[in-house]
Amino acid sequence: MRRIMTPIASALVVASCLLAVGDQPAHATTTCQKTDPATGACQISVETPDAPTSPGEANGDKPTDTGSGASCYWDGTAQAISKPAPGPVPCTSDAGYWSNDYECYIAPVDPQPPAGDPSWKGHQPGDGAVYNCYQPQTGSLVMLWGQDPPANSGAGPTPRDVAELAIKQMDLRAIDIGITPEPSTNSIGLVGMPIWLWDVGPDAHTFGPATASATAGGITITATAKVNKITWDMGDGSTVNCTTAGTPYKASYGNKKSPDCGYVYMKSSSHEPGGKYTVTATSDWVITWEGAGQNGVIRLNGLSRSVQIAVGEAQVLVR
Repeated sequence: MRRIMTPIASALVVASCLLAVGDQPAHATTTCQKTDPATGACQISVETPDAPTSPGEANGDKPTDTGSGASCYWDGTAQAISKPAPGPVPCTSDAGYWSNDYECYIAPVDPQPPAGDPSWKGHQPGDGAVYNCYQPQTGSLVMLWGQDPPANSGAGPTPRDVAELAIKQMDLRAIDIGITPEPSTNSIGLVGMPIWLWDVGPDAHTFGPATASATAGGITITATAKVNKITWDMGDGSTVNCTTAGTPYKASYGNKKSPDCGYVYMKSSSHEPGGKYTVTATSDWVITWEGAGQNGVIRLNGLSRSVQIAVGEAQVLVR
């Protein structure tokens, strides 16, 4: 940071001595501290950043997406079996295809048992079928009767698929943008003065954490979502990355800079359509999931909201 003294018409700093661009800004007021004896221009002292960045900037690129996970898994918890630990298994083997519901490899008994065999569970041959259920983790082999074949978990949803079902329950949304100057008023931001950026009323849906569970294909997944960063496209070609929800601005803060998420425009918006910058906040979520003896990460980006603000330059009328 550096402190400079500069004429108010220089596009680096501005004052509220007399505004030629409209109403006085609601987010900051500045009084003339010194007049240049040669030009009569009002000079003020402000701190300006070396580049138009914010205290909230960070790369925020980790953790990385871990993919789909395995749809077939072993979990002996329900059988009070602790070894081997829960985890993925091959979806097929010489013993058949894997069923998460039965925790075993399934294959039709060949040939089928004769009529009256206990494995038919009172049914007649041709009424459903009898299947071998082989559990390599314990070495057990049992026979099951079923009207229909047990579900093939290799053809079912992946843990990521089920996690995405849980995410849908969370109702994740773009943030409600808080910014100075207030877009709903006639306030005008000023070149060189701090702009504050924040999420209005952050909650589980706009910032997290949000948690939900879902079950499908014999897989139960619990997912937790939290915003990793908010990328603010400031409309002038610059972006600001904030890892917090930002701090709401109060009039008592004057022309101080935001402690965690802010910006400084270096030129007015007069050249933009409608004379305003379009500011867009895009949320980057990290969702962690666990279940089916596995865990992973999903990255979700693209939830955005935009507002328009006017940024002008102040001029001093010298009499």
